[in-house]
Amino acid sequence: MTTVDVSLPQPDPQPKGRVHLLSSARLKQLNIRSDLKGGMQLFGHGVVILVSGSLWIWGLMSELWSVALPAVWIYGISLATLFAPVHECVHRTAFVSRRWNDGVAWISGLFSFYNSTFFRYYHRWHHRYTQIPGKDPELSDPKPHALSQYLLEISGGYWWIGRLQFFSCVALGQIDRYPFVPDSAKAGVIRSVRIQVLIYGLGIAWSIGLAYPWFVILWLLPLILGQPVLRFILLAEHTGCSDDDNSLTNTRTTLTIWPVRFLMWNMPFHAEHHLYPSIPFHALSAAHQDLRSHWIQIESGYVQANRQIIAGLGASVE
Repeated sequence: MTTVDVSLPQPDPQPKGRVHLLSSARLKQLNIRSDLKGGMQLFGHGVVILVSGSLWIWGLMSELWSVALPAVWIYGISLATLFAPVHECVHRTAFVSRRWNDGVAWISGLFSFYNSTFFRYYHRWHHRYTQIPGKDPELSDPKPHALSQYLLEISGGYWWIGRLQFFSCVALGQIDRYPFVPDSAKAGVIRSVRIQVLIYGLGIAWSIGLAYPWFVILWLLPLILGQPVLRFILLAEHTGCSDDDNSLTNTRTTLTIWPVRFLMWNMPFHAEHHLYPSIPFHALSAAHQDLRSHWIQIESGYVQANRQIIAGLGASVE
């Protein structure tokens, strides 16, 4: 088990709404990190990417659309859900080794269009100030207040606009708009983003040089197709939950099928994760058994969770 990372910026004292429901002994048991379990999870996710991606290319080149179309959708979802290892490794709980956590986070962010160096600071503040207006950086992103906004959010439209704005601004050195990034880390974040943008640029140049849109076929198009599934999942984490620091009501756990839990590295157990972010992904199901009676926000699937979100917008579903 590793020690707490103290290199991250330290925010204000812990909000009053945080509670502790597990004993120290039980938490210590759940907190044990494993390179083996992290490696197996990463390998499995990689296999899904390689198999579905290969079938996508083979079906496309063979014009066998009955294979290509489902394959590209699965491939896109597996690329989009690389956000999950970014998230887990930013917490440095996926592996025992800090180097492995940071390396896997950065590479996963490259393929899922996130930057893990920046996300570490962003996400730290999100955890510290979950659902607190004016403090939680996630609340600065557009939240749906009408059905049209909900559909745009699910499509990934808002997300793509935000990603393009983020990468262009930070690559140009405009990072002061993100107050949760400390001065000591700004140069590192800018450098990390610039390297990532350079790699994308090389991918585009490679496609142009080969006179074939490989950058679009292998990455951009599949990620566009996969994003709605990720948005559908992530929107359920906090939308419609309490806008305060009550850790029992401001985050939702969603009970879902194994393939979703697998590709999302157990992130559907989100209330458990927010209450105890030190617990690795592979122990969250066990933590759920200990904590499930305490949750106010718990749903039996993402369809039901999103139905509730839509109902809260004043819309209805058939």
